[in-house]
Amino acid sequence: MTTATFAGVCPECETDLTVPPIVKGETLTCPECILTLRVEDVADGTLTLRMVEVALRDWGQ
Repeated sequence: MTTATFAGVCPECETDLTVPPIVKGETLTCPECILTLRVEDVADGTLTLRMVEVALRDWGQ
């Protein structure tokens, strides 16, 4: 029995990523640069990833 995986490349640090099946619109974190990535497209097990701008809260400190 084999487990299906999808592959993609981080657009920031170019790390090769292998993840369990995931669908368009889901997010994941690159283990190398800790960037949040969104799945823009899935084609034949290959992911197209785009970085997500994460707004950090300003706690007034």
